[in-house]
Amino acid sequence: MTHVIAEPCIATKDASCVDVCPVDCIHPTKGEKDAFSSATQLYIDPDTCIDCGLCVDECPVRAIFPGEDLPDEWKKYIQINADWYAKKT
Repeated sequence: MTHVIAEPCIATKDASCVDVCPVDCIHPTKGEKDAFSSATQLYIDPDTCIDCGLCVDECPVRAIFPGEDLPDEWKKYIQINADWYAKKT
């Protein structure tokens, strides 16, 4: 299962995780100005993520989890991340 960005990212969008991702699966980036400013959080593309885990330690608010390790109250973020990418296409 892919990594997932959960609730602690809301209104934070630190984006440190973007810089370490080897497959560019975390968006919107600061370079996507309109999308970045309007998004409430960052999202991981479940179809692109290779589960390397590099993003986990970079997140200052500890918002990124392997999907299977998400706390129960944040399981909905699996779908929230997937839905954001589905709307992009």
